[in-house]
Order: sequence, then structure tokens, then C-alpha cells
Amino acid sequence: MPTISFSLKELNKLVGKKIVKKDLSPLLEYAKAELDEVNGDEVFASIGDTNLPYLWSVEGIAILLKGILGVKTGLEQLKFVKSKDSIIVDDKLKSIRPYISAFSVSGAKVDEDLLKQLIQLQEKFCHTYGVRRKKVAIGVYNYDKIKFPINYKAVDPESVHFVPLEFKREMTLGEILEVHPKGIEFKDILKGFDKYPLLMDYDNNVLSFPPIINSNYSGKVDPGNSRLFFEATGTNKEAVTLATNIFAHAFAVRGFKIHSVDVKYGAKKETYPQEFKDSIKLDADYVNKVLGTSLSEKQIVALLKKMRYGFDKGKVLVPDYRLDIMHQVDIAEDVGIALGYDNIKDNKLEYYSTGDSLAITKFIDKIRELVVGMGYQEVMSPILTNKNLLYDMTESKDFGTIEISNFMSENYSAVRSWIIPQLLELLSKNKKEEYPQRIFEEGLVSSKKTLKDYDRLAVLTAHTKSDFTEVKQVLDYIMNSLNVKYEIKEAEHSSFIKGRVGRVYVNDKSVAYIGEIHPQVLDNFGLQVPVAAFELNLTDLYNAL
Repeated sequence: MPTISFSLKELNKLVGKKIVKKDLSPLLEYAKAELDEVNGDEVFASIGDTNLPYLWSVEGIAILLKGILGVKTGLEQLKFVKSKDSIIVDDKLKSIRPYISAFSVSGAKVDEDLLKQLIQLQEKFCHTYGVRRKKVAIGVYNYDKIKFPINYKAVDPESVHFVPLEFKREMTLGEILEVHPKGIEFKDILKGFDKYPLLMDYDNNVLSFPPIINSNYSGKVDPGNSRLFFEATGTNKEAVTLATNIFAHAFAVRGFKIHSVDVKYGAKKETYPQEFKDSIKLDADYVNKVLGTSLSEKQIVALLKKMRYGFDKGKVLVPDYRLDIMHQVDIAEDVGIALGYDNIKDNKLEYYSTGDSLAITKFIDKIRELVVGMGYQEVMSPILTNKNLLYDMTESKDFGTIEISNFMSENYSAVRSWIIPQLLELLSKNKKEEYPQRIFEEGLVSSKKTLKDYDRLAVLTAHTKSDFTEVKQVLDYIMNSLNVKYEIKEAEHSSFIKGRVGRVYVNDKSVAYIGEIHPQVLDNFGLQVPVAAFELNLTDLYNAL
């Protein structure tokens, strides 16, 4: 949930209508935001929707509130002046960081308020929506120090040197990754590439080393500057375009004139800012059904225009600074926001029903109680983890993992396929605690092979005398309590000691692995006591019964 700050005085100036402090909270709710604090003229708010990055600055808030307050409704059209400025893109960037968009501005002057909002929006966008600069990174420059055309190219790390922002000496690109704070923070984005992206103008002056750092020469914006150049680079074209559109609208709200930039990919040319031209056919009946209202199409359109949509020939026109509208339900949501959910009358209760747990849930809860009764402590781990923990640390092969394409952190880049690795990680963080340590977890795992979720139970015991027999006693107790007959057959699993690992079968259905953890796995986790464990597929066990 991004938290932003802005000047109330500046908001009033941009909206064109006086907003007093007591009205801030209800107005910010239209932006799915909560008012955190007002300190003098400074407003602090938390934005509840990470799919609306245009609202992460006072300019975006002003665009929305103009519609809500009736100052200006309907689509916020972005007008720009065609220019001859261009960027030439190196074909070698296709596998590194292929996309770039840009524009320039003129006609107004940068002041402290704009500079603060510009930095805030840039940081919030790149960190959250841009996935810590991997998906999108942004640069803003002093236009007067740039000679066009600009070259966006792939270069050898040691072939170029320049003075990075806030530094006084020249560095190579490789040195920046090792020495500069931003290089150290974001160098993993370029890991594995033998060439790095570089923006350089016609006179061979370096603009920036995206997505790491701008140059100290042209990449520094100061109050009083009147001409600026904006660019966004990244791995996702739509996200890069969205960044350009959001910032272009923000500058336009400030009174700047927007100038286009041509991006040339060989013989292909694209001009930015670029309209998405997204639209969705309005289904008034669906909107009313979802909201429980009886609004006419005219009333729905008026409410949508308050939220800064356009409308033409039965279609809702989506603003160019939004990419979150995918279905009629998104339209219905914004109609509800504009109308005010407090203004929707409650329906009378027509029927009454009582809830109950699923049979498998009762089955699982009974097993959890049995394990607690054996003296084991229940723990809870995140469903998201990473392949290094699941397989490298456990000396096992990937047996089908669902991975996150645009993860926020490497630590949470995959959905877990088994639970024992997370219990071992927990032990590694509690080595100073007294032994024996007996823990278990019940929860979901996901399989890429079957595209299904399964409920699993992982039980683990760790102390100087823990062994196969001890953990088998827990399994025996569970099965006997359920009146289930099972057998253990010899098996192999690289996470367990050979000859001390078995596969558990119920009605000829394999439902678990059980055994003593391999010494190499224990060493990987820094554990110095024997560990025995089993992982039982509760879904398969339930079905087998």
C-alpha cells in the first residue's frame, strides 16, 4: 500500500477549488485512499490500490477530484506537440531491456513542489508497479543539456565511463554496479548479461545507465528548469507506455506543454506519448445487477464521467493513464465509488442459511489436533517461497513448480510444491533454541504438473536422538486414530538418507514420504542435529479413504 504526501495548498491550486481539511478524508476515499495525517499544510495518505499508479502523486489526485467535484468531468485528453526528437534503439537490447518510451516538456518552470512530487511518483512507480525497476525504470533530465537524436544501445560494461548522479568522478558501468549505492541495490537486474543498456545523446554524452543511475551532467533536475526530457525503459511494453502516459498527464496538469518523441526500432517507428484507446461496451443491466441499483444508462454515464471516463456510442472510453480496466465488473466498481456505497439501499433479507465446514476440513482439523496431542508445535509459513529453498537447499530436483512472473522479491518468486524445506528453514533460524524441537505445518501446496492445489501435513522432529522410528510413531498414531491401514515401501529421495526413507501407501495410493533428512541437506541449512520428517498428502489420503 503506497503512502504519499502532498501539499493541500498545491492540491487546491491544481483542482481549481478550495478543499478544506475536514473534507479530505471523504474525498480521498474516491481514490481508494485513507487519510493518515495532516501536519500543517502537508497531507499524508495511503493508497489502497496498487493498480492505480496515477494516483501516487498530487497531480493524479487532482485529475480525479476535478471530476468528483464537478470542476471538469469526462476524459482527460492529453494534447502534445509533434517534435523531431527521436531515440534510436539498438537491436541487441532485445534480450536485455528492449522497450523505451519518452517525451519532453516546456512552457512552465520546475518548483520545489513539482520536484518533490516528481521524485515521489518516480520512486513509488518504479519500486511497486515497476517491480523494483526490473519491469520499468524512469529517468528525468535537463532537456537543454541533450542533443538529439539519442541512442539507446547495448555496450560492454568497461567500454563507457561517466560521472553518475551525486558522484564527482567518472566510473565504468561495471564499477558503478560495485561502488555506487544504486548500483549495489539494483545490480541483480543485469545479472547474467555481458552487455548493459546505455542512453547517450548525439554528442556522446551519457544520459543514463538504465535501470541503475542517471548521469550527473544531464540527469539532474533543479528548480527553475523549464525544459525537461522524460524516458522510461523496461521489459514490458504496456508498463513502459503507462509510465509515459501517467507522467505526461502529471506535467500537463502543471501547465507544461508536452512534446512527442519518436522511438525507432530499425525501420519501425513509434511515437510517444501513446494512446491506449481502450474501451469497453457499457452493460447497464450488469452494472445494476452487481450494485443492486436501478440506474439509467444516462445516470451511469454521468457517474463514470465523474471518475474521468469518456463515453461514445455505447462504449466507455478508458483514460490513457489506466490499465486496470479489464471487465464490466471494473466499470461497475467505479460507478459504485462515484455513487457512494452509502447511497445504495440495503436489500431485505430474503432467506436464511447456516454455514458449515467441508467434510475434508473437519478431517484435516482432526489430524492437526492429533499431532498437537503428540507434543508438536504448529507453525505457519507463507505459501510463496523460492526454488532455491525448495530444491537447491534440499538437494532435490524441481518436480513441477508454479513460478511468479513479476515477483516483488526473489524470496517469494514461486508457489511452494512441498512444506518440509520451509520447516528446515525455520529450524535454521532457531538453532539457539533448546532441543528437542518438534514442529508441524498443515497447508496448501501447488503442483505445476497437475495444476492442482493439495492439502499437506509436514511433521518434523529435531534433536540428538531423532530418527525414523520416532517420526513413524507420529504417523502410526494418526493412522490408527483414523482406523487406516497403511504400508511403507522402500524408496529413494535425495533429501533423505538412502535406506532410511520410505514411501507411504494407503489402498495402493501413495500419500507420503517419510525418513531421516540427509546430512548434506542439514549442512546446507546449518543444522547440527539429526532431523526426521514426513510429509503427508491429506487430499490424497482423504480421497483414498
